[in-house]
Amino acid sequence: MSETPEPTKAHFRSDVTVDLVKHAASDSDVLFAARVSTAGEQSLEEVTKDPERSKGLINYLMRDRHGSPFEHNSMTFFISAPIFVFREFMRHRVGWSYNEESGRYRELEPVFYVPGESRKLIQQGRPGKYEFVEGTREQHELTSRAMEDSYRQAYEAYQEMLAAGVAREVARAVLPVGLFSTMYATCNARSLMHFLGLRTQHELAKVPSFPQREIEMVGEQMEAHWAQLMPLTHAAFNKNGRVAP
Repeated sequence: MSETPEPTKAHFRSDVTVDLVKHAASDSDVLFAARVSTAGEQSLEEVTKDPERSKGLINYLMRDRHGSPFEHNSMTFFISAPIFVFREFMRHRVGWSYNEESGRYRELEPVFYVPGESRKLIQQGRPGKYEFVEGTREQHELTSRAMEDSYRQAYEAYQEMLAAGVAREVARAVLPVGLFSTMYATCNARSLMHFLGLRTQHELAKVPSFPQREIEMVGEQMEAHWAQLMPLTHAAFNKNGRVAP
């Protein structure tokens, strides 16, 4: 007589991760794309030249919003975050490609998001003019306990249905948006700048943004990778108010 397997234990985390898995991105990509309009085939020389000598051109393109030269590059990120982050993420469609793990084709792991102690919990004000402030210890304890209990119950129901032979694509309906998922996201510098302008708060931003903190955490890590690949473009982005060209 076979023993009934023990339910898989849930895991809880408050972080997100972003790995740069592949890229073809440098400041030189901006320069050869921009100079072809006046130099034609001679613009190919920019591929091997030091882009530092032309940082003024990059700044000009950013300042005057000549955006297409910033599209001739590519970055692919592997992102691990709660499902609710990806649902916001996929509102960014122009210049982005996505492939996410599927609950139809694999059994989803019981990894769930619970806000860390630094996550502000209380919303004050009205939509479009609100701010978040620190929660009390009691509120954090309640949030963690309520989320963890709900997650465990949902995943137990999911496993029960799978064990009874219910299809994965049906059983997954009981799982919450706090479940972690993974995806590849590919973009270029222009589309990433648009994303960062909306999904991060920054003291240099000309246009204020009010992103949900969890997607901002993803944006901050993507920006750190991009800044290393294209430092002159990143500096021009900040210098000109973090507005995508």
